[in-house]
Amino acid sequence: MKYIRYACTAIFALALVLIALANRGTVTLRVLPDELAGFAALNPTYDLPLFVVIFGGILVGLILGFVWEWIREAGERAAAARQARELASLRAEVARLRKAESRERDEVLALLDEAS
Repeated sequence: MKYIRYACTAIFALALVLIALANRGTVTLRVLPDELAGFAALNPTYDLPLFVVIFGGILVGLILGFVWEWIREAGERAAAARQARELASLRAEVARLRKAESRERDEVLALLDEAS
């Protein structure tokens, strides 16, 4: 099974390298469109290879998706923690009741032994 995982990882890495090699051309990124640049004091531009822009966009999308999902599942994590606390409390109570029950049996057995 781990060989299949290694093969899939190698194919994925090869695909990323091929995409990067095919998109080596330089593109210019501007912070603001030309129409809004007149209102701003400065409009920085960056010259980057296209594959950096593509992979950067994918990375930003993944990070935003992970953060969005983490926020969405906050209620479920809180409910799971609440249930875990309740389960621990109930287990402690069951252990306490079993201990008390075993003590009561011992006292009854001791009384029966004394009577006979």
